[in-house]
Amino acid sequence: MFVMELTYTAPVEAVEEEMDAHIAWLDGHYAAGVFLASGRKVPRDGGVILAGGVSRAEIEEIAAEDPFTVAGVCSYRITEFLATKTSADLATVRENPVV
Repeated sequence: MFVMELTYTAPVEAVEEEMDAHIAWLDGHYAAGVFLASGRKVPRDGGVILAGGVSRAEIEEIAAEDPFTVAGVCSYRITEFLATKTSADLATVRENPVV
């Protein structure tokens, strides 16, 4: 599983200009089952996406295709982790690491 942390690198007004395209991009990855949750950070200097079911290379490619990235209004920090305990709603993304 991945925590995708977006940090805005441009004023919020520039981010807002790309928002419709970014939401369409989010919707596509929700429909594909990759994105599990997303939202703005508080204070509003970026956002966070939880994603799963893909490789590190795939998640980096997904981040590179975000309209925010293409427009140069954000940067990504991607953290991979093993979700060994989850709520029942997220049981399908729970991972059992080899010890």
